[in-house]
Amino acid sequence: MTTSDDDPTPILADKHFWSASIFTPDSLLREARRQKGVPLLPVPKVCLLDPDGDIVRQLKAAGRAERHDGWVCYHTDLYVFEENGLTMGVVGCAVGAPFAVLVAEELFACGCQLLISITSAGQITPAQQPPYFILIDRALRDEGTSYHYLPPSEWSEAPTELVACLSAAFDDADVPVLQGPTWTTDAPFRETAQAIEAMKERSILAVEMEAAALYAFARTCKRPVICFAHVTNQMGQIVGDFEKGEANGSSDALRIVCRAAGRLGYV
Repeated sequence: MTTSDDDPTPILADKHFWSASIFTPDSLLREARRQKGVPLLPVPKVCLLDPDGDIVRQLKAAGRAERHDGWVCYHTDLYVFEENGLTMGVVGCAVGAPFAVLVAEELFACGCQLLISITSAGQITPAQQPPYFILIDRALRDEGTSYHYLPPSEWSEAPTELVACLSAAFDDADVPVLQGPTWTTDAPFRETAQAIEAMKERSILAVEMEAAALYAFARTCKRPVICFAHVTNQMGQIVGDFEKGEANGSSDALRIVCRAAGRLGYV
């Protein structure tokens, strides 16, 4: 297919951003409950997306997570656990923008009031030695999902009020948390030298696969979503890369989640 200014690529054409979708998470979940014979059971107010699955695996191994019997998503399991007195839900291994937003839509349809994503990320600007975290305040839209929620633009912005509440929340934390922009890609194995250099010139801190889409969903649907990048690697360019720390980084990640939820009034 050839494209021109008069014949845009399909991902930019006929989107009608401010129109309601015919297919909704509520209708999907209604039919899933009918098929599975499961009653409507709300999810915890605070839920966590764990694309790598390390948090879920560590919680299950420690006997701290129970499967939520009312979660009828066809593609995932939701686990419930407690951390510092806060009951939370967590979905593991929803990797990439389309999957993350599908799950986010379903979580909010089931009673979620705050969604936090912590995703593994590759270092772009060498701010410090990995592992460390980034509070993502905006993400470059180099994926497809966000273009179904918002008109074309360079960046997908985090909810302003959430970032304002969290900007100083980690200043005294024992886990390093920076704040800044990331690059969201659909194709991790197409991170070329030229693309990486271009991202460095934009002062982008890291590359990940979900934030731009989650923030586009949050803005369009007016949902509270905040994304963290866990910078764990230099894209396999050094020996010993992809080390996350204690318990595969889950201990530090949960400390970040609890502090964020507390600052936002959920603890």
